[in-house]
Amino acid sequence: MGRLRDRMEQDLILKGFEATTRRNYVLYCRKFAAHFGRSPEELGEADLREFLLHLIQVERVSYGTYRQIVAALKFLYEVTMKRSGVITRIPFPRHRRPPLPRVLRKDQIAILFAALKHPKYRAVLATCYAAGLRIKEACQLQIEDIDSRRMVIRVRSGKGAKERYTILSPRLLNLLREYWKIERPTDWLFPGQRGKKPVSPASVRNVLKRAREQVGLGSWCTPHVLRHSFATHLLEAGTDLAVIKALLGHESIKTTCLYTHVSTKHIRTVTSPIDGLPGEDLTQRR
Repeated sequence: MGRLRDRMEQDLILKGFEATTRRNYVLYCRKFAAHFGRSPEELGEADLREFLLHLIQVERVSYGTYRQIVAALKFLYEVTMKRSGVITRIPFPRHRRPPLPRVLRKDQIAILFAALKHPKYRAVLATCYAAGLRIKEACQLQIEDIDSRRMVIRVRSGKGAKERYTILSPRLLNLLREYWKIERPTDWLFPGQRGKKPVSPASVRNVLKRAREQVGLGSWCTPHVLRHSFATHLLEAGTDLAVIKALLGHESIKTTCLYTHVSTKHIRTVTSPIDGLPGEDLTQRR
């Protein structure tokens, strides 16, 4: 794509997209160009339609990947190439409800943390759970983001480049202080090997992978599951949904409401209508 790729990268930066999203968008558009061996400037609606059908029928990409590819191509055509309406005329599949998030029980979390022997990785993953952070948000914390006077954590690298505050647990604060005594970080709270950059999310995921295998948890146990567990456990403790929404940094309360479908404590409080039927024993034959 050459010149067109450079212009798209600039547009993505100007629009405030995160580095990971920018990389994926450019990758998907290059994939589109490579499929035809021509620049997207020479391709139109019919070519887009053919490519998208190929993704569905031949490559059988997941719904989430398909949505992101369409978003990338839409950005390329409507923002960078200024050819609005080309891709919006192509039918888009109905929205599919995402699967319910998996969560860990509190006893599982305790066992998992016990298997994390390295102080830094135990601290960063404990922060994900204790404060409901995404893995990238936890990795990019700076020491000054931990406000022990107000007992809050400042999240600077939130999704969509939005800042927010979340809770600082006294127990997490004690863990972070003990970790600091051992590692003595000076800028980043969780520095990488050379100290100039924060620890990478990939490194944390690899450590968690070894720990979960050690304690018998499946591949579904990811750093993001700790965030899901944070929200679910708060809900089960009676925390208001609006408060959980603010702590997680969700834009819509609808996203936070997803955890009401996960909380088994709330489910157990509901009485089934069968329990209100006359009589006590349905096993008796009449």
